[in-house]
Amino acid sequence: MPPVLETRQSGEHARTAKMPGHWLLARLGKKVLRPGGMELTRKLIDALGIGAADDVIEFAPGLGITAKLALERGPKSYIGVERDEAAAHIVRENLGGCDQECIVSSADDTGLPGHSATVVYGEAMLTMQSPEQKRRIMSEAARLLRPGGHYGIHEIALSPDDLDGAVRDRIARELSGAIRHRVVPLTKTGWIGHFELFGMEVCAEAISPMRLLEPRRLIQDEGIGRALRFAWNVARHPEARKRVMAMRRVFRKFQDHMVAIMLVGRKR
Repeated sequence: MPPVLETRQSGEHARTAKMPGHWLLARLGKKVLRPGGMELTRKLIDALGIGAADDVIEFAPGLGITAKLALERGPKSYIGVERDEAAAHIVRENLGGCDQECIVSSADDTGLPGHSATVVYGEAMLTMQSPEQKRRIMSEAARLLRPGGHYGIHEIALSPDDLDGAVRDRIARELSGAIRHRVVPLTKTGWIGHFELFGMEVCAEAISPMRLLEPRRLIQDEGIGRALRFAWNVARHPEARKRVMAMRRVFRKFQDHMVAIMLVGRKR
């Protein structure tokens, strides 16, 4: 994955205009692509309570940032399930044990044995799935977990729970347009309902503001050096800058109704 965009190449403007927002941010040098940033990711890992006896499966590890945090806990095994081969290659570079691997497969049908994990988690992926695909992925997580195991998510949530349906639709529509990918966020109650549907009881939760592209969050997540490089890359490439500013405008526009949420459920 190139660290920056080379807009002088023929057709690059068109590719930048159509590229899903998370991949655009990654190509511009942003490493942390989770809605609640590293703060909520760390809360997720803490709530999952990963230890030496755990068999961990991560859905869509992306650039491997959370995988590093999970592996620091010394689990018995780790499997990343990544649909993109290039991303899987990045994750594999951070794996070192014989019981650590990243396979290329789909989170809704991993091909892994049932009851093979004590911990399953995924971040910033379910929001971008259709209602049916959300259910398929969470069903697969439940299938993989042993009884008493934990499933964690880190996603976008709409607030409050009784938010007007027309406003929900508008947020989903404008987010999808800015990100260039379908986005279907749920309310907190909606996310919890999905856990309950597949036999899991929510045992931990946390909510934080959706400030993915705000300067303070950029520095907190990336560090001052990487945040400055990201800002420089954005400034250098007009089409990319246009896309990033459009995403931030939508985040700010709906900041009163859009938050980042972390939930952990225990399989009954």
